[in-house]
Amino acid sequence: MRNLVRRIFSGIVYILIFISAILFSEDSYILLIGIFGFLCIWEFSRMTKLKSYAAYIFFPILLFLMLKRQDSYAITGILAITIGSSVFLMYQLFAKKEISFSNERSKLGVSIRYVIFSMCFLILLPFYEGSFHPYLMIGILSIIWINDSFAFLIGKNFGKNKLFPSVSPKKTIEGFFGGLVFSLLAGVLISKYNLDFSMINWAIIAVIVSTIGTVGDLVESKFKRQAKMKDSGNIMPGHGGILDRLDSLLFAAPFVYLYINFII
Repeated sequence: MRNLVRRIFSGIVYILIFISAILFSEDSYILLIGIFGFLCIWEFSRMTKLKSYAAYIFFPILLFLMLKRQDSYAITGILAITIGSSVFLMYQLFAKKEISFSNERSKLGVSIRYVIFSMCFLILLPFYEGSFHPYLMIGILSIIWINDSFAFLIGKNFGKNKLFPSVSPKKTIEGFFGGLVFSLLAGVLISKYNLDFSMINWAIIAVIVSTIGTVGDLVESKFKRQAKMKDSGNIMPGHGGILDRLDSLLFAAPFVYLYINFII
């Protein structure tokens, strides 16, 4: 019970900080996610035993260039690399193959593709058609939080069939579909108040966030299992590390960015 209270309290604080940063200004949003990015790099470096500091230097330089040139062909190339890397991680997950990084160079490569590139697209998500759309980001965040909450609640109360027991024994198929259904409902509801996209497009975004986000959670769990770690960190009582809290959103961000900028 005490752990549940700590989990709820730290989760509320996290949500309030996140939403406040989004609504205050685009600079505060970039700053907050930038800080989250450095924390995720640190946690992932501990997980993979990466000793190089190159990722800490590369992240702000790449982010600065991507924010300055959001219409650059280079961003399209980075997006393609990120999506390709994520698809390969999915293959390694479902094929039950070990994610190998035997030396510093390969560890740095995984850190860049899995954490840094995805983090940059998470920061770019609310920058749509040349302007900052805070409520677009709040809509996406609402979907991911609703998905996580109802997947947990339905899985805990009705879940009988394990989704991926070798990586995450607590997740259930019932919980996954429960999260997906409520994410869809959230997408439809959001479309009534947020006119950035149509109801159909918000529903598709909800499906992307729910499904890819769940896979992202499993991928991070696989990294932790290989590292023999329960959590990526302990900065959030009851939740673990920032990477533990952002894993779903981080993994889904490039796919949502692809949809809203290249498909809609």
